[in-house]
Amino acid sequence: MTTQPFWHGFSERTPAGAHGHPLPFALVGGAETLIGHGERAALDKGPLETLSERVARFFEDQAEGPDVLVGAVPFSRDESAHLVQPRQVMRIQGRFDPHDVLELSSVRDRTPQTSGQCRIAGEPDADGYAHSVDAGLEAIASSAGALRKIVLSRSLVVRAEHPFDLRMLFARLAGDESITTFAAPLPARDGAPRTLIGATPELLVEKRGLRVLSHPLAGSAPRRTDKGADEASAKALMASGKDHREHALVVEAILDTLAPFCRDLATPEGTCLRATASLWHLGTRIEGRLKDAAISSADLVAALHPTPAVCGEPRAEAAAAIDRLEGYDRDFYAGAVGWCNAAGDGRWSVSIRCAEICGRTARLYAGAGIVPGSDPASETNETSVKFKAMLAALGIAEPGRGPERREGQGEAAR
Repeated sequence: MTTQPFWHGFSERTPAGAHGHPLPFALVGGAETLIGHGERAALDKGPLETLSERVARFFEDQAEGPDVLVGAVPFSRDESAHLVQPRQVMRIQGRFDPHDVLELSSVRDRTPQTSGQCRIAGEPDADGYAHSVDAGLEAIASSAGALRKIVLSRSLVVRAEHPFDLRMLFARLAGDESITTFAAPLPARDGAPRTLIGATPELLVEKRGLRVLSHPLAGSAPRRTDKGADEASAKALMASGKDHREHALVVEAILDTLAPFCRDLATPEGTCLRATASLWHLGTRIEGRLKDAAISSADLVAALHPTPAVCGEPRAEAAAAIDRLEGYDRDFYAGAVGWCNAAGDGRWSVSIRCAEICGRTARLYAGAGIVPGSDPASETNETSVKFKAMLAALGIAEPGRGPERREGQGEAAR
């Protein structure tokens, strides 16, 4: 692992988020670690379709400061991304220990700060989500082929006695080296700072010069502690026609979207199993060579997002169904987190397996792809599995199915 040529302004680093306070922007993955402290300037607001021109104009106008914008893109294409130019930036090739790059050395040695008693409410609860899946299947069946897939999510709202320890949360999530851990400060709500924090296994798009990469995931199965059962779960996923159909919709859509930008485009490894600590996924690595290096990562994000992995197919029809069936605003969940620079390069991960943290409240999200053959009970269980890693990182004992309206304890009670 080697340090890239710039550690811009990092001689005056400020401490990372203390207990209950925001972390800096952080993206820690296998290929790269990027930390951005503070906010020197912010990108103008606007819908996703104007993102590329606004980014280009920003770098034309900003003669000073780090040559990078960092932040988050919301799920809705009509809402504005929250991208800022940090005051201080550190970029390192390779994955670094978050205790070091975020100045979390005290986390190793101190007693974890508990959030105390926690109350968890589902929005919707497990039964309500299963009913939404039923409604989604009916919408697909009645569309005469106009709607092929819907990704439906549900949310858990965790309210604690004390503010959540964001440093501890980030460090715990980063323990799974198969994923990219991220923290993205969001616009304040009612004067209170918010942070989107999570551990995503999915790369939306990376652009470096002429090279472009995407690694979509769709179709999943739970990991098992018993080795034989774990292998059986993986084999069952690889043999699942329903999951392969769901995955193919995502890959085809991304290939079709990237093709006009690319001279070459391929899936050299085909569809493979991808493992995280809690789930098996079907994944396909997509590699391409752009026709023109002037095509920016912001151009590609605007073209790709949201993919069928988080929205459905076709995009407009699926997004309309999500608005009808979910009953809450996804905000920055199922959007993208990442960075872009003046040269047009950038790396953007899909913001899933995440939570929005605001003081003593954490809103967790999990979703599942609904296609013909989906089973409401199985999809509900899939979302429960996807909640597990974040609940564990928050120091909350794993609840059974339907953790809603439950009194729980933080780390000290486990």
